[in-house]
Amino acid sequence: MTAILGISAYYHDSAAALVIDGNIVAAAQEERFTRIKHDHEFPRHAIAYCLAEAGLRPSQLDYVAFYDKPLTKFERLLETYLAYAPWGFRSFKQALPLWLKKKLHLRREIRDGLAGEYHGPLVFCDHHESHAASAFFPSPFEEAAILTLDGVGEWSTSTCGVGRGNRIRLTHELRFPHSLGLLYSAFTYYTGFKVNSGEYKVMGLAPYGSPIYRDLILKHLIDLKEDGSFRMDMRYFNYCQGLTMTSERFHRLFGGPPRKPESKLTQREMDLAASIQAVTEEIMLRMARHVYRQTGLKNLVLAGGVALNCVGNGRILREGPFENIWIQPAAGDAGGALGAALFVWYQLLDRPRQPQKHDAMHGALLGPSYDPQEVADYLDLIGAVHHGFDNEEALLDHVADLLADEKVVGWVQGRMEFGPRALGCRSILGDARSPRMQSVMNLKIKFRESFRPFAPVVLREHVDEYFEMRPGEDSPYMLLVAPVREEKRLKNPRSADGIPEMELEGIARLNVPRSVIPAVTHVDYSARVQTVDPRRHGRFYRLLKRFYEKTGCPVLINTSFNVRGEPIVCSPADAYRCFMGTNMDVLVIENQVLYKHEQPREKATDRKQYLAQFALD
Repeated sequence: MTAILGISAYYHDSAAALVIDGNIVAAAQEERFTRIKHDHEFPRHAIAYCLAEAGLRPSQLDYVAFYDKPLTKFERLLETYLAYAPWGFRSFKQALPLWLKKKLHLRREIRDGLAGEYHGPLVFCDHHESHAASAFFPSPFEEAAILTLDGVGEWSTSTCGVGRGNRIRLTHELRFPHSLGLLYSAFTYYTGFKVNSGEYKVMGLAPYGSPIYRDLILKHLIDLKEDGSFRMDMRYFNYCQGLTMTSERFHRLFGGPPRKPESKLTQREMDLAASIQAVTEEIMLRMARHVYRQTGLKNLVLAGGVALNCVGNGRILREGPFENIWIQPAAGDAGGALGAALFVWYQLLDRPRQPQKHDAMHGALLGPSYDPQEVADYLDLIGAVHHGFDNEEALLDHVADLLADEKVVGWVQGRMEFGPRALGCRSILGDARSPRMQSVMNLKIKFRESFRPFAPVVLREHVDEYFEMRPGEDSPYMLLVAPVREEKRLKNPRSADGIPEMELEGIARLNVPRSVIPAVTHVDYSARVQTVDPRRHGRFYRLLKRFYEKTGCPVLINTSFNVRGEPIVCSPADAYRCFMGTNMDVLVIENQVLYKHEQPREKATDRKQYLAQFALD
């Protein structure tokens, strides 16, 4: 037996992953245990979970792999500071303490984090090799083109190459400071959202605007080539030398300072979001076409933070030259921990690889699970009122009825998901047919911006009936956006006041029903699709199947079980606190069902205190 622990830490979304004899045994982000969103500290809790899942002590590990090379990254920091000196001193001064205290002493940090029990080899992988390994090795392909895109690793910001059998080879790179991830983050910052977490919001906001600044971006900010490579005019940006993403020249070009966080959104921000999204999609398509011309392969795998741009992914699938694409569900830095472990197993140890029919990610269900009796005992301990179901058929029948009655249901089952998406094990569910469900869930459950769309989960065997996807198309990780089929759209959609949608602008278009599944149909008729199948999704598939049998609709809303600013819930305790701190109607944890109106009154008054943790109240 060969046990390999992969680690990512000290930048964004620290995580740990355990691979034993090539099989992915466990993986989790540190934030799920500490309850600190995007926790970047050393992932002690995630490591402890991974080892416990396998019944191992640190001393029983054969290899520990880190997802990047800190000394090379520090070299970039120094070179960048010198290139922009003296203007970059403030930024350099702020970054230096963490480097001197921890990042330059990672060997010590890792061994200390493993309780001083591990004395084996430490492997430091290249950042984009970790991404590439996470994309190719778990994929269902014997060979595939590889594309990685993010903010920056050591020096690389995008790479492409080839994976064959048990080897990957990266052949081309785009280098810092020219970065698609950082370009997108600059607009995230400028439109008033938080860098490294608000990019989803920009993508969701884009359909409300028009890409009127697209040509301005292409003329002034970047020099884009046919192969998707580009150079950025760094006079418009400030991330090399300052503490902000954009410069005064950038602000003058787009007509004013950045939007203040939490202030009112205007049509300007919507148009900016539409513009950078259009440019991003164009770059992603050009890069995909280039790597196809270079490799001639029919399959493409993607990873890196930009690979979470599911609108761009959908366009690559529909308009690009590849027959199949597969995206690592934990595409960001968390997935780098898994990639590093797999890189050691296949690339360094030269072990044989046999691709699995679907993929090797086990549905990304790689986190902790909780025994049903353990759940019941916990609920008894805290005085929660709960109802146990001994029969799964009765449980599914009851929950399907609640969903059909437009109840909002928290759903906690089995192993927690690895990556940023809840995929049916730590989810909040709702009826996609309800015209009011999007606003109810955004404002009363998630406490987030009203414009943000919800994703549909659909039985895979019915995906092509509702969305413009191939029959049986696999999208288990919610990483592809597809249009709602024409025949499912409503003719001449109007607002509740009877105003035709074509006469409305911006957020005013939000609550116009557009299809037979209005709660998951975005303003441009798109949807971020997750398919479910019996092999990966078990009880979640059976619940959706029961809902379909009752209603004739194979689609539900599936959103992550958390509120804005909070990580996805992990434990029953996390789930109960979130349930009581929101306006959710029902909570289902394994075979226990809880109704909000039955819970002790003193528990229900915790909402203000709960939201205060995330600066939402």
